[in-house]
Amino acid sequence: MADDKHPTSLELGIYSQERVTPRITTVEVIAILLSVLWLAGVLWFFFGTDLSSAAGLGGSPLEITMLMLAIFMPIALIWVAASAAKTARIMREESARLQSAIDAMRAAYIAQQQRHAVEMKPAVIAKLTELAEAQRPAETTPTFTSLRRPAEADEDRAAIVHPQQEADAPQASLGLGTPAEALDDPISISDFIKALNFPENEHDKEGFRTLRRALKDPSTKKLIRASQDVLTLLSQDGIYMDDLRPDRARPEIWRKFAQGDRGKAVAALGGIRDRSSLALSSGRMKQDPVFRDAVHHFLRQFDRTLEEFEQNATDAEIAMMSETRTARAFMLLGRVTGTFD
Repeated sequence: MADDKHPTSLELGIYSQERVTPRITTVEVIAILLSVLWLAGVLWFFFGTDLSSAAGLGGSPLEITMLMLAIFMPIALIWVAASAAKTARIMREESARLQSAIDAMRAAYIAQQQRHAVEMKPAVIAKLTELAEAQRPAETTPTFTSLRRPAEADEDRAAIVHPQQEADAPQASLGLGTPAEALDDPISISDFIKALNFPENEHDKEGFRTLRRALKDPSTKKLIRASQDVLTLLSQDGIYMDDLRPDRARPEIWRKFAQGDRGKAVAALGGIRDRSSLALSSGRMKQDPVFRDAVHHFLRQFDRTLEEFEQNATDAEIAMMSETRTARAFMLLGRVTGTFD
């Protein structure tokens, strides 16, 4: 069971496999051979040639000292070089082990974050299900009539209801300039929320299908385009919505904002606490007029769309909407511009 939860250090590769280091390495063998050759040369010089008699083994203490230095200094230099080579080899091995440990810990951290995200998704879904279930008893209460549409299990409910035309209105009443997408059914709430989150990656076929569906809907097209612009501009500064962990605001606070409340009543919507993202966004708002115009356009479009979406969405659906990348961008930029003050 322990293997399923926490991999061992050896499995993560944090500790590299121990190598059996021989007591005498190649460097030391070379140093011994050089030392032996030098001593053999010295012995041959003093006892095997005629130069030994001329050099003489006697003399003053200074001559003896210089003679000893001439004999043993090269040997000392050989072993100093051998020690330096051995130390360099050890440092390279330690550096390789340290790099391996860092890479393994990075891989373990990424794996842990991915596992944590996978474990969190069922919990979030369960919580949203509980919110939806909590609203269903109100539908069966005969003494209460809600002005808001009840929570329905139908996922095809429209996110933003278009003005309906009269059923008996003649076809000629449509203007010649009416776009074809105006005749399509409104985008459903589930597709609307998926579109606000954008595709996960280039392989997310369902995400791209939903995004194309949202771009055909006149009520959401402007918001999607505005969101895409600001997300692209933010990514240029290394700000990505997936890296933000905002404080969650309750659905009723989103409803208050959609209904026009401002100030302390909706301050919880500014739940972005990442100082780096706030500082970079604030600085660019002051220096980049293109970024500033894109942000203000995005905030206006989000405000208008939220006002219509809130009227037809349940609390659970508003909670899911608040987790999208578009909503996080709104929370970040809204706090930077003082929208929630």
